[in-house]
Amino acid sequence: MTEYSVLMPFLPRRPEQLLPYAALVEWTGARRLWQGQAMNIEPFQGFVSAAGAGFRIPTGLGVTLMPLRHPYEAAHQARSLAMATGEPVVAGFGPGGRSFQASLLGAPYRSPLTAVREYLTVVRELLAGRTVDFQGEYYSCRAGMTPAVAPRVELGLGVLRPAMARLAGEIADVAITWLTPASYLEGTVLPALREGAAAGERPVPRLAAIVPVALARPEREAHEMVLASNSPHMRAPHYIDMLRKAGIDIAGMELPDAARRMVEGGAFAHGDVGDIVARLDEYRKAGVDEIILNLTGVFNAHGAKAAMDDLKTILAAVARPA
Repeated sequence: MTEYSVLMPFLPRRPEQLLPYAALVEWTGARRLWQGQAMNIEPFQGFVSAAGAGFRIPTGLGVTLMPLRHPYEAAHQARSLAMATGEPVVAGFGPGGRSFQASLLGAPYRSPLTAVREYLTVVRELLAGRTVDFQGEYYSCRAGMTPAVAPRVELGLGVLRPAMARLAGEIADVAITWLTPASYLEGTVLPALREGAAAGERPVPRLAAIVPVALARPEREAHEMVLASNSPHMRAPHYIDMLRKAGIDIAGMELPDAARRMVEGGAFAHGDVGDIVARLDEYRKAGVDEIILNLTGVFNAHGAKAAMDDLKTILAAVARPA
């Protein structure tokens, strides 16, 4: 059964800014509250602060960036969050961009796939309660964590293209995608996940898709919502390549025209409630296990109330309270 979740549509500067969205998850049919990497309020700490305010909800990190912390610290933070909330955690990781890697590590990963494999291997062993004796090209660890009882921590991996999807199939519990059309997930990502899982002789990871969405309203133009949500990604070569593979070629286009093509191609869900439900249903039929509603464009263009209104309307249509 496909679940529906909520992405924080902005990067909080104060922990109390998470509370309305945590309350939305607690009081509706939404499964969990997600946040990507933030350089203001650190996501692990923000979620713990929300738990301290009384909102103990399932959480997802989609994704935190590996160069910021050693895998031991990553495992410790993820387990601490699960212990503090009393709820399961999806701890998603990704290598970040090459310039970000170089700025923190001195040089980018020669092989991001190798770095990711090493990182998640160490984190998984530590979370399993085992003492790790691992020497890798990028990460090493000879330690174990103090035993503790905690809710389940699932390891997530940010996935965009087939090579990382195959690796996720081998080593992750959850594959987390961003801006990926349903057809691309069904035709490219899921087959690669299954291939990796078969190679690793393990279950196929759950697929969690972060889907940008905006309800049609008189004051909004669809392409403006796309630009308010994803204009940096539309300039990034790896996203341009993924969209091209998905049949949405925006290379060399002016951004407004590229945004219109993304709506037409299904990379951005826009329309009335019925249109949105139909578009999200494409993800369900494609095999997505968790659809994460991303209202960043609405928030950036029209503010917090507009984003919250859209979220409530969409959740009422797709996610019934338990």
